[in-house]
Amino acid sequence: MSSGRLPSALKSLSARLLVLTVFFVMLAEVLTYVPSIARFRMTELKDRLQAAHLAVISASDSQGLSASAESAMLRDARVYAVKLQRPDGTELELGIRGRADPAETYDLRKTGLPDMVGNAFGTLFGSGDRLLRVIGPAPGEADGVLTIDLDESPLRHAMIDYSERILALSLVISIFTATLVYVALTLLMVRPMRRLTDSMTHFREDPENPGSVIRASGRDDEIGTAETELASMQERLTHALNQKERMAALGVAVTKINHDLKNILATARLVSDRMSDSEDPEVARMAPRLVKTIDRAVNLCVQTLTYAREGPAELDLADVDLRALVTDVANGLPVASADQVTVESELPEGVTVLADREQLYRVFANIAQNAIEAGATRLRVHGGRSDGRLLVRISDNGPGLPPAVRESVFQPFETAGKSGSSGLGLAIARDLVHDHGGEISLERTSGEGTVFRIELPAGQHRAAGGQTVRRAAAR
Repeated sequence: MSSGRLPSALKSLSARLLVLTVFFVMLAEVLTYVPSIARFRMTELKDRLQAAHLAVISASDSQGLSASAESAMLRDARVYAVKLQRPDGTELELGIRGRADPAETYDLRKTGLPDMVGNAFGTLFGSGDRLLRVIGPAPGEADGVLTIDLDESPLRHAMIDYSERILALSLVISIFTATLVYVALTLLMVRPMRRLTDSMTHFREDPENPGSVIRASGRDDEIGTAETELASMQERLTHALNQKERMAALGVAVTKINHDLKNILATARLVSDRMSDSEDPEVARMAPRLVKTIDRAVNLCVQTLTYAREGPAELDLADVDLRALVTDVANGLPVASADQVTVESELPEGVTVLADREQLYRVFANIAQNAIEAGATRLRVHGGRSDGRLLVRISDNGPGLPPAVRESVFQPFETAGKSGSSGLGLAIARDLVHDHGGEISLERTSGEGTVFRIELPAGQHRAAGGQTVRRAAAR
């Protein structure tokens, strides 16, 4: 079992978010830097063209410009030579004499973004000792062409300085952004997630304690939904564990009671056997029913003891006539007289199902008993076969189930507000139907009555859920 200890600061979600934020911001800056450095180089070259144009115009306006003055003007423009070609065919040159051949020639009039990027990185990662020739439009002169020769080294140094400034600014922006994201995510996600994990850890240590259930913060986002769902799951699990504990205690008590009750019922059966020999006609008539009821009670006690020792008992499968079964259930209802409760069987003649008759009797009897305790005076059983399944509906004219228990009506100890009830009748009925591979559900309930729907395999030979079954001998 894990200790539930939170990870260290370096391995925490907050640290990972911080690192990822810095990485993503730097990645965005890199993607921005690529066209930016290309445009910076283009701007630098255009500035050189403009400065060189001013120098060559100034030199043409001056008469008898000395060599030292010419060098000063070229130095200010940071070029070696300038040549201006005008549409009328005139040419102005400055510092052309004795120049070396350039290593690279760039025509700014024909340069697109891909070429700009490639040329920029060529300068940035080159040696910087090349002589470049740059051709571009003459500033302020239509159709004028300006050609300059310049050293690449100053351009490269300017680009490196620009890159360093961009890098420093990117680091500041990324750290500042990462800090804001870190604080925001810590408040919005990390702390609530730690609260969720702490609640899970505490709940794992004491799941039966209602105080271990997390209290939802009321947020309306995904974290709030997770808190609400976790609280709901923990509440249901706590309730289920408490029910199982009560069931375990009840099972021990029932086992002890059934052991003694079986012996008491055995004595009662001996007495009832003697009653069948009575000369009183009424006693003789009632004795078989009494014997049958006591036999059913003894069988229930035996099955309960067997289940407590070995698990679910074997199902004694046989072809059960449902109409006869419903009649037996009606005759065995705990009412003072037959006029108090009317049971109407509308099942077709000859409808049979392969089932354990005693267990199926308990299903119908428990549903009928619950209806009578709720105040029903009329029960109606109807249904038939459909697509290889047997559908049976049991409806009553009772007051209906309260809305608060409709979703949990088949849960153990759900009494639906009835005093003196154990809340196990419908839970037992559900388990017995499942043992036969069927389904039971609450179809509808209102102030006019309640309808339960039972669906059973009409021709099964093995029950669902892994239950061991045996086919009873033909009777």
